[in-house]
Amino acid sequence: MSSKVIHAIYTDDDLLMQAVKQTREARYRIEEVYTPFPVHGLDKAMGLPHTRLAVTAFLYGLVGLSVSIAMMNFIMIDDWPQNIGGKPSFSFLENLPSFVPIMFELTVFFAAHLMVITFYLRSKIWPFKEAENPDPRTTDDHFLMEVDVANHNVEEMADFFANTGAVEIKLINK
Repeated sequence: MSSKVIHAIYTDDDLLMQAVKQTREARYRIEEVYTPFPVHGLDKAMGLPHTRLAVTAFLYGLVGLSVSIAMMNFIMIDDWPQNIGGKPSFSFLENLPSFVPIMFELTVFFAAHLMVITFYLRSKIWPFKEAENPDPRTTDDHFLMEVDVANHNVEEMADFFANTGAVEIKLINK
C-alpha cells in the first residue's frame, strides 16, 4: 500500500515553527520534520512525548556502579587480597575511600557507552544504513515538513501550506 505525503519546504526556522503550530491546529498529521540544525521548541510544537533517556541513563549508571562494586569486592577482597600502602585487605568498607574513583569512572563509562548504544538502536542507525533524508537541501539551509495526506483534499492542503509560507510544496508517493 502506497501512502501519499506532502513535502512543504521552508527557508526560515521561525516560519517552520509557525507552520507546525498551524498544521497541528488544522488537524493534519505531521509525519516528520527535517532541519539542518536543532530548532528549539520544535518537539513541543509537534506534540512529541517527553523522552525517557534520562531514566535509562540513570539505570545504566546504576548498572556500572553495581559492576564496579562487585568487581572490586571480588578482585581486591575475595580473590587476591594484598596489603597496598598499609590498607587493610579484609573489608570492602574499610577500603571504600580508595575505591570511590573506580566506582565513579565505571558509572560514567557504563552510562555513556550504553546510552550511545541505546541512541543508535532507538534511532535505527546501524552500519551501512541508507540515509532517510528526502531532500539534500535540509542538510544545508532548508526545512522540510512531511505531512500525511490520508483522506484530505490535496489542493486544499497545498493552498494551506502555501499560506503558511512554504516556498515549495510537493506531493510524494512513499
